[in-house]
Amino acid sequence: MTGEKQKNAVILAIESSCDETAAAVVRNGREVLSNIISSQIDLHTLYGGVVPEIASRKHIERINQVIEESLSEAGMSLEDMDAVAVTYGPGLVGALLVGVAEAKAIAYGAGKPLIGVHHIEGHISANYIENKELKPPFLCLVVSGGHTHLVKVKDYGVYEILGRTRDDAAGEAFDKVARAIGLGYPGGPKIEKAARQGDPRAIAFPRAKVADHPYDFSFSGVKSAVLNYINGCRMKNIPIVEADIAASFQQAVTDVLIEHAMTAAEEFQMEQFAIAGGVASNQTLRSKMEAACRERGLKFYHPSPVFCTDNAAMIGAAAYYEYLAGKFAGWDLNAVPNLKLGER
Repeated sequence: MTGEKQKNAVILAIESSCDETAAAVVRNGREVLSNIISSQIDLHTLYGGVVPEIASRKHIERINQVIEESLSEAGMSLEDMDAVAVTYGPGLVGALLVGVAEAKAIAYGAGKPLIGVHHIEGHISANYIENKELKPPFLCLVVSGGHTHLVKVKDYGVYEILGRTRDDAAGEAFDKVARAIGLGYPGGPKIEKAARQGDPRAIAFPRAKVADHPYDFSFSGVKSAVLNYINGCRMKNIPIVEADIAASFQQAVTDVLIEHAMTAAEEFQMEQFAIAGGVASNQTLRSKMEAACRERGLKFYHPSPVFCTDNAAMIGAAAYYEYLAGKFAGWDLNAVPNLKLGER
């Protein structure tokens, strides 16, 4: 990992794993020169969730424009790039394929190395962008629409998964509960907004634990409890207070996330803790997690909201350490929708 070229690497990064078409130019893994995101949220809101076929088509329409804009904003050209990085999994297979095909074509045409990046590794690496002092080892809780992972980051690119969801991811549960109480999509921000007006102690929703796997998560039970509570209210003609349901549900999920994370931090004697992923932008989770870390003397790190949701800057941050390690992809790189963290 020595040499001027390795120390000063500028990477064009592409992200298209779900419903954001994104491109960024990142220098040395921590300096974002541009970060362009084209979101499809308004379109998918019409359907109450992401429609994979529509997402793929929109990626095709926007990806060239987003890449051109990212280079323009950075004031650079393809010739100035040291590598091209792309998310190749996990995610929606059609959406991933658009980004992978684009990155391969650009890298081949420009004669640049190609780097395949794991989406979750990107979320973890988002913490490096604004926290220049953060270095492994640290514990990271990744909470998003598709993933809930408690990860021990041993080194750059070296991970040990301590716990993961057995069913719904936290963000997925937020979306389903929001739909059930009539708040619509996307569920995370809408639940958080409604919860501000509610009482988090109004309804005792369950906090699930997985036997023999203390760091695994399960959110299908609390989701079902919310649905059963709503149905019970309707059958008994009891008024449904959306704000109380939202606040009580959010509290139940937050309690589980904090308990698992802090127990793991204590057991593995970690001194640094970070959160990542779309749900990490939830202010209730963030403030309560920060307080829990403060009580235990843990240094707490988190990305800004723009780096919590899907973006390409985080892919460029993760790719830099792959670049230093000489881990480049071949032209046979393909989309892997169910890619596990740590797999290659």
